[in-house]
Formats: sequence, C-alpha cells, structure tokens
Amino acid sequence: MGSLVHVKEATVITPSDQTPSCVLSLSALDSQLFLRFTIEYLLVYSPVSDPVSLSDRLKSALSRALVPYFPFSGRVREKPTGGGSLEVNCRGQGALFLEAVTDHLTCLDFHKAPRHVTSWRKLLSLNVVDVLAGAPPLVLQLTWLRDGGAALAVGVNHCLSDGIGSAEFLSLFAELSRDSLSQTELKRRHVWDRRLLNPSSPVRDSLNHPEFNRVPDLCGFVNRFNAERLVPTSVVFEKQRLLELKKLASRLGESGTKHTSFEVLSAHVWRSWARSLNLPSNQTVKLLFSINVRDRVKPSLPAGFYGNAFVVGCAQTTVKDLTEKGLRHAAKLVKQAKERVGDDYVRSVVEAVSKVKACPDSVGVLIISQWSRLGLEKLDFGFGKPVHVGSVCCDRYCLLVPVPERSDAVKVMVAVPSSAVDSYENLVTSPNA
Repeated sequence: MGSLVHVKEATVITPSDQTPSCVLSLSALDSQLFLRFTIEYLLVYSPVSDPVSLSDRLKSALSRALVPYFPFSGRVREKPTGGGSLEVNCRGQGALFLEAVTDHLTCLDFHKAPRHVTSWRKLLSLNVVDVLAGAPPLVLQLTWLRDGGAALAVGVNHCLSDGIGSAEFLSLFAELSRDSLSQTELKRRHVWDRRLLNPSSPVRDSLNHPEFNRVPDLCGFVNRFNAERLVPTSVVFEKQRLLELKKLASRLGESGTKHTSFEVLSAHVWRSWARSLNLPSNQTVKLLFSINVRDRVKPSLPAGFYGNAFVVGCAQTTVKDLTEKGLRHAAKLVKQAKERVGDDYVRSVVEAVSKVKACPDSVGVLIISQWSRLGLEKLDFGFGKPVHVGSVCCDRYCLLVPVPERSDAVKVMVAVPSSAVDSYENLVTSPNA
C-alpha cells in the first residue's frame, strides 16, 4: 500500500492573520502520558469535479481557521520546569498540508474494513510519533482516489484537544471552506483557558480510580496483542438492533432501569470481544471509555472550551462474570462507571495525573472511543458530505463511528487477534446477546 500513495506536494499553512506570539500552558489532563498521540480522522468523499479549486479552497480555509485556533499552528514542548507538564510555543509556525494521489483506492474500498491495520496508513503520510520532537500538532492530507473521489485525513495531537474540541475545529474549517459561516459558528467562542482543569483545592483521597489500578496478567494478554497479527473488523448496528439490545438489557435488569445506546452497545461489544479471546475465567477485564466532564464539573466549563475535558470511565469485572451474567450485568457496569463521575471525581483524577502521573493499565483492557456523536458525518467542505467516516488505522482501540446517510446507525470498528476474529464476528453479530 505504501508505494501506491504518492505525495505530490507538502505545504506549511500559517494563520491568515496576525496571532498572539506567546507560550500557553497545557492542563494536567492535557499533559497525561497516554494522550501524547495523534487523533487521526479519515473522511472520504464522492468524486469531485474541480480538484484544483478544491485544494486551494481547503488551504485558504485552513489558514483562516488557524486564526482563532492559533495554538494548532504552534509546537508542543515540555515545560522548562520539568515534571512532565506541557506547553505550546505559539509563533505561528503552521500546520502541514499534504496533497497526494493513489491509483489503487476508490470510494467503494472504504465500505468494508481494511485488510490490514495499516492498509490506509499512507493516507496520512506523516505519522507523528513524538509531538515533543518539534513536529506540527496538526497535519492534513488530501488524497485523490482512482475514481475521482477524495480522502481527507486529519491528524490532531490529542494533548491539544479532545474529540469534541477537534470536531468543533473541523466544523469551523468546513464552513470556512464553503464560505458560509452558520449562526452557530458566528456565535461560538474558542476557549483555551486550560487553568480551568488544573489542580485546585485538595480532594479526599478515598476516591477509587480503577482505570489506574494494575491487575494481574494471567494469560500473557499484553504479549499476545503485541505478537499476534491483528485483523480489522467492521460491523454496522442499525437502529432496530440497538433497540433490541436495549430491550434485552432492560428485560433482564432491575425494574425501571433504562440504558442508553452507548451503554448497551459498548457492553455487547465488550462481552463479544472478551469471550472471543478465550481468556481465563478469573482474568480481570476492563472497558475504558471517555466521559465528557464539561457539564460535570462545578462550575461548568464554558462553551467552546476545546481542551481535553474528559476522564476515563472504567467498567471492570472478571471474564466469568462478564460471560455468565450477560448483557444486563455488563450494561449496568458501564452505567455505574458513568454515574460515578461528578465534580469531586474529576478533581481527584486531576490530582492523580498531576502528582503521581497515574496512567491507565493495558492488561485485559478494551478501549472504546465514541466518534458517532461528534458530527463528523456532517462535515461538508464544499463537495458534499462524506460517504465514509473513520480512522486512518483500524487497530485494537475500538471506535464507534457514524454511518453517513443512516443517522441512527453506528459502525463498530476494532482489530482483534487473528485467532479470535471469527469468534468475535460471530458473537458480535449474533441476535442472542
């Protein structure tokens, strides 16, 4: 695949207007070790009539979007004081825009999972492994497909922004590309102030954070995921299937208990994943997922805050209980993990990650990221809405992504070990959850 995508041009895009020259501190949540990677969105569009005009329009719109979001054109570095805290040196250095062509891929190729984890890697040719080495925190690549379609890959370093924040940036970028700013965008503020999520008054130490606790590896879990080939999978859940999962979880659960689509779908995927791996019955397994805290802290964060404003929710149990107690048990654990998160909980997480550099474990862990509520399927840069939304690479981190033109459907994309892939796909698509 690598030789089948050819980068024609690389351009550094700087803000279109003068921006502050300053150094901005990142928060304790931004500076977490496990967030020093790049969120890589992949948007695929139907054939375009005027490629040259489109490319120029995207570059111009990006330059304009980098004015209110000027930290995206800066460079991330460690603070001179040390301790692992980060800051952004803002001097208008710019984002990187790549333009490429491929004689291999068409729009139809994205309707199914890629053959390999890195099959689409070259659709974002600059893979920023270490943002602290001076690489731009924002990289975009426009690749022209064989059938005239376009793939737009966007890499945003996670330490600068979470999914909600980066999606708001993309919304502005898209509207500027169309030259049609909506009332929503005209009124939206772009709030940097990372001090809002820094340690303040000490919180009680009795709060438990299972996401940071280490559990025994009884089966060589970590080695297996490192050594065995991972196979990408892609399964679409229509509205009716999600309703069936909700009914099943409610019927088996406590009277009056209602579950969200995320709770039942993530619980079902977690159970299917764990069962397919054939783990020891006493192995502890965890489901980790992000919980937006913008309205869970007191006072609430201001609208337009685009920093990392989430904590990691953790549902934890044994393989035996996850398997035998069914969907009801798993969905209940997910719901309880969400309900635990309030202002005190968030403040205690901030304390933990700033003082002892707490970091989630990887043993027995499935991480799920919910991209289906970010509005990615609505991003129109002047050539229609995308026909595919996903990530550049499909790996062991499970993504819930939107399905264009099917607003109530969710696509689940995750790579599982080759020895478990058939079992996983059978379990996750089974009508008997």
